[in-house]
Amino acid sequence: MKKVDIYTDGACSGNPGAGGWAAVLIYNGVEKEISGYNKDTTNNRMELFAVIQGLKQLNQSCEVTVYSDSAYVCNAFTENWIDEWQRNDWKLKDRKTPVKNADLWKSLLYECAKHRVSFVKVKGHADNAYNNRCDKLATGEIANVKD
Repeated sequence: MKKVDIYTDGACSGNPGAGGWAAVLIYNGVEKEISGYNKDTTNNRMELFAVIQGLKQLNQSCEVTVYSDSAYVCNAFTENWIDEWQRNDWKLKDRKTPVKNADLWKSLLYECAKHRVSFVKVKGHADNAYNNRCDKLATGEIANVKD
């Protein structure tokens, strides 16, 4: 099984506001950058969208390590929040409050099911070159948003 690293980031100007997302995929020393934007979104949606888009680039089942500076994204998997949300029919612990961004969480689960995926939280805006590259790409995409 091929091993792929995916670094991701999302950004937002205003929250909600114009947003950008980016991913850098690394396989066997080869890097591929992807990025895009959304006119009206939130930072958390862009963080999720970056991971989804990164995984969608893979055309076969892979062992994937996703690196993200988003505790929201990483903790959902490392702290098993996603399992609880599913058991609670996409509601929080109180079983009344809907999980925000359930549409994207479901899309992410769909993409994850195609691979063996693990999530690693990295410190944002620090010494991780790939995270910094994703941040630059994602924030740069916000400039592409037209009213």
